[in-house]
Amino acid sequence: MIVVIAVAVNSCEGSANKSALQNYADNVNTLIGQSDATSRALFGALAKAGSTSPNTTGQSIAQASASAESQLRKAKALSVPGAVQGAQRHLVQALQERVDGLTIIANQIQPALGAGHQQAVQEITAQMARFLASDVEYKLYAAPQIASALHGVGLTVGGANGTPINPGQFLPSINWLKTSFVGAQLGVSVSSGRSGSGQHVTGLHGDALTGITYNGSTLTTGTTVTASPPPTFVLSVNNGGNYTENNVVCKVVVNGTSISGTTVIPSIPKGATKTCSVTLRGSPPAGNYNLKAMVEPVPGEKNLSNNSQAVAVAFH
Repeated sequence: MIVVIAVAVNSCEGSANKSALQNYADNVNTLIGQSDATSRALFGALAKAGSTSPNTTGQSIAQASASAESQLRKAKALSVPGAVQGAQRHLVQALQERVDGLTIIANQIQPALGAGHQQAVQEITAQMARFLASDVEYKLYAAPQIASALHGVGLTVGGANGTPINPGQFLPSINWLKTSFVGAQLGVSVSSGRSGSGQHVTGLHGDALTGITYNGSTLTTGTTVTASPPPTFVLSVNNGGNYTENNVVCKVVVNGTSISGTTVIPSIPKGATKTCSVTLRGSPPAGNYNLKAMVEPVPGEKNLSNNSQAVAVAFH
């Protein structure tokens, strides 16, 4: 009888341990899924910053930051079996790094979209290293330790019937570790001392704005533009330099208002012409304005005389 009781107790303890590990792994899987969604929200907002208002971008990033803080609180409140205590520490550390990075980005996004943006963009770029570190913390330490603990009690990991472990990837691309790339995504020009192709800024560099169209027609003095919904202008940009230029920033400004729009051409080979569609971030009040379209200078560019054009138009 004593032996039977001992076996039964051991069996119950083993079953309870399995159940606890299963529940923990499921909870972590859910949290990492939520963190992945936060990443998509953050980087989606950053990538759209050039075509939306700074306030809209700031609100989206603030919401992402709040979501990350919620995920961290939930992680700290998990019931953690002994076999995954180490994994738990790595999980909390990873989520803490994401919260820290998001907090700083939320504070720096408005300056980064303003006039003195250089330092703020550099600070935002620095936070991308935190996100990379959080991926290492989770993918190389927390997730493998959870999988090992599950295997240790005979539970299958992955597959159709196994316990899922979310691979998780907060930083979508190592390109975000480059200040020039972050600046281009935000629609601002950042001096890096190098061209977009990674070459030193030597030789001839330069882009020229060769044309502006609206609704398929060349934008000329006196053109009537519909203000609402916010209009889109297509800029033609020619690379007259000797190098491929990456992350070329196109911008349209309605002089006399705070309304503008920005977009990015990922790359323009030397001698090639590409177009960019720039949608204004808002609708100007009805009236006559000078519309200024421009392509921002690339590193090493010296001749800026052909980088912009101004056209008098009427918004209605």
